[in-house]
Amino acid sequence: MSRVTINDIARRAGVSKGAVSYALNGRPGVSEETRHKILDVAQELGWAPNRTARMLSGSRTETFGLVLARDPRTLGSEPFYMEFVAGLQSELSRRGYALLLQLTPTAENELELYPRWWSERRVDAVVVVDIRVSDPRVAALGELGVPAVFVGDPAMTGGFTTVWTDDATAMASAVRRLVELGHRRFGRVAGTPGLSHTRVRDLAFTQAVAAEGLTGTILHADFSDVAGGRATRELWDHPEPPTAIVYDNDLMAIAGLSALSELGISVPHDVSLLAWDDSALCTITHPKLSAMHHDVMAFGAHVGRRLFDLLVGAEPAAHLDSTPVLVERESTAPAPR
Repeated sequence: MSRVTINDIARRAGVSKGAVSYALNGRPGVSEETRHKILDVAQELGWAPNRTARMLSGSRTETFGLVLARDPRTLGSEPFYMEFVAGLQSELSRRGYALLLQLTPTAENELELYPRWWSERRVDAVVVVDIRVSDPRVAALGELGVPAVFVGDPAMTGGFTTVWTDDATAMASAVRRLVELGHRRFGRVAGTPGLSHTRVRDLAFTQAVAAEGLTGTILHADFSDVAGGRATRELWDHPEPPTAIVYDNDLMAIAGLSALSELGISVPHDVSLLAWDDSALCTITHPKLSAMHHDVMAFGAHVGRRLFDLLVGAEPAAHLDSTPVLVERESTAPAPR
């Protein structure tokens, strides 16, 4: 059986070859009615894209890229990125796109990947995560002309399309609720200090605690269980340890819960713990962890939709996805007297 061509579709649909090309590639230039008609005919005839020809002609690769400059051991145990990638992939799969995912040991290695991907026409656009203060990827991708969706603080993304969560408002609400429960000494086990979302949460935590005339201690970790447990022990060694600790992810919170249990410290009788992201892990601990909740899979899917917007010429913009909200379970309670 011979391969179905654009000419075949054009004849059957009664349109020009150009109109077929616009419709099949998702580009403007035809009405929605004509686009649907062409797609229906293409499906009826059993048309499938010739990927090699499309790449040689400078057309789309039907692939988006994502680089994670993180320790694979941390990534494998941290729920956030598993859920984020699942959400992103759900949107891509629905439209027949693939995700090119690559881990690199350092941020410098990540920067070396983008010119190669772009020159070899391996991706149509990229997702950029773990936004850093004065992030060099902003300038690098801008100079290359690579379409990109950044995930993080829009103040740090240089005008690229950005999808973000309002962590500052979420942190302030978390501190207010803990104050309502009578807590006066706070600890925060934060993520890597160079990341923009760590900085946003640090500032919001410091301001919220200071606004109440209280004290707070921030210790930075690397999102791993080992670092989370170590930071929790360090906080508890203070002359006046905190009665409430806020963590930057679920994994560090679970490690903190375990560390306190080993020390004979009761949660929440002696200290309240609050996780961040609210993965399924928070509901299988004892006690179950209170957490700042947002739908990470939906967040990933939202990023996927913005990637497709870029392909049809959408102007760069910052898109607020959500503001994490407190889900109270068993690890938060009134402060000890």
